[in-house]
Amino acid sequence: MTDLLKVRDARDVETAVQWALGAGKALEIVGGGSKRALGRPSQTDLTLDLSGLAGVTLYEPDELVLSAKAGTKLTEIETLVAASDQELAFEPMDFGSLLGTAPGTATIGGVLSVNASGPRRIKAGAARDHFLGFSAVSGRGETFKSGGRVVKNVTGYDLCKLMAGAFGTLGAMTDVTIKVLPRAETEQTLLVPGLGAARAAEAMMQAMASSCEVSGAAHLPASIVARLPGMPGGQAFTALRLEGVAPSVAHRKTLLESLMRSYGQPETLDTEASRTLWRAVRDVVPFAVDGPAGARHVWRLSTAPSQGAALGAALAAEADAELIYDWAGGLIWAALAPSDDAGAGLVRRAVANAGGQATLIRAPAAIRAAIDVFTPDGPGIAALSQRIKDGFDPKGVLNPGRMWAGI
Repeated sequence: MTDLLKVRDARDVETAVQWALGAGKALEIVGGGSKRALGRPSQTDLTLDLSGLAGVTLYEPDELVLSAKAGTKLTEIETLVAASDQELAFEPMDFGSLLGTAPGTATIGGVLSVNASGPRRIKAGAARDHFLGFSAVSGRGETFKSGGRVVKNVTGYDLCKLMAGAFGTLGAMTDVTIKVLPRAETEQTLLVPGLGAARAAEAMMQAMASSCEVSGAAHLPASIVARLPGMPGGQAFTALRLEGVAPSVAHRKTLLESLMRSYGQPETLDTEASRTLWRAVRDVVPFAVDGPAGARHVWRLSTAPSQGAALGAALAAEADAELIYDWAGGLIWAALAPSDDAGAGLVRRAVANAGGQATLIRAPAAIRAAIDVFTPDGPGIAALSQRIKDGFDPKGVLNPGRMWAGI
């Protein structure tokens, strides 16, 4: 018996899950494999390889909708929609540099399964907000569907919201439908130099509260800026992105420059330099495995933007921590010096004080198996999560233990 089940179509997926259910086996659900190191280590008997479920099955640019098999490479979809001047507005990150996997291997099913969202989330929403419908096979060996191919669809339960971020523990998705949006004609980024994290948080929140329609707001300390090619070195920068048609961008840039002058004299990145910067922020390139922070353990912290600077300061006061602030301070990437528990105790205390969530993104498998990778839920939420898992996968066939031990 091979430890790999490679399927060709949705019927094969259903058959494989039914066989595993009958044989008492557990399946690891894998598409491109770019996110296998996310979450807790696999506690499964076999791997169900969905990479053969590939190809776009419907694309209607005028309707802003695209359907694809779950194993379709994200790069294929992005190339296709770019030809029609459209994009995935939730700006999904590529985990390749952060986790040390080959770039460009992510699949659309994997992206939706972990709800991967980039810097534009503060304006456009998360992946789950662009997820319209899917077909999947549950741990009961049954094919089920939810949603459809229209943007406004309110029929039945919105299971897309449940599947996005479930890490494949509720169903093996075979087909998905997503919303696409027009791509901005141009973009520019203002860089406000020399701010500390607290002052940068004030600037970012003021920019977000303005009428400038900022689509990206990040703060990069000087040590982080030094790792980004093409960026002015030697000092921290607070980056604010503007996107749209050229006259609108120019007008909003003037307004934003005026607003930011009390924080410093802004510099400007043109379209190509701006796109390069935000790809690096999106993919957390300064913490790449093959870079200076490659040996560090990486956490993803989510909090209210008003609490971001305080949360970062609490970590830096007690640990050797490198920090990147995204989402106007609401998302913090923290790279901590290696330790036996990846700094979990410190991180959990700091997040509890600030409010929010913490996810361990990069650490050796032994550490990810020993500690809570995700913020522990309270008794009520934990019981609800267990009931949902039991409803979709009562025998624990699909990715058991990927998110929580025993679930």
